[in-house]
Amino acid sequence: MSEPVRLPRPDDAGAAEGTRSLDGLARERCQVCRPGTPPLSHFEVEELADAIAPAWRVSDEMLQREFAFRDFNGAFGLATRIALLAEAEGHHPDLEIGWGRLVVQLTTHAVGGLSRNDFILAAKIDRLANPA
Repeated sequence: MSEPVRLPRPDDAGAAEGTRSLDGLARERCQVCRPGTPPLSHFEVEELADAIAPAWRVSDEMLQREFAFRDFNGAFGLATRIALLAEAEGHHPDLEIGWGRLVVQLTTHAVGGLSRNDFILAAKIDRLANPA
C-alpha cells in the first residue's frame, strides 16, 4: 500500500459548493456503487480530503483515522455508534478496537479504491466523534 500523502490542490478546483466542508459531505447519503464504477482519481481524492478532518490519513486506496480514549468503553462506544451509522448508510468501515483506541479504515472494495461514499462516511464519523 502506498504511503498516505496530501498534495496541495489548485485554488480553482471547481468543487460544487458545500463539498469543501464537513457539513456538506455529512449531509449526503452513501450511494450504491454500480458495477464498473471507477475509483476516485487522485485529484478527486485530494479535493474531497479537504472536506474531512485533518486527522484522517489519506491515500488513493484508503482513509484511516485513529481515535484515542481514556478506556475501552470510550473506544467501544464510538465503534458501536459508527457500526449503527454504517448499517444505515449501507457502507461499512473496518474497525479495530483496543484498550483506549479505535482505528477506522474506509475503502470501497467494489471499486477497488476510494469512492465518494468513503468521504461521506468519514464526514459523518467526524460528526459522531465531535458533536457540535
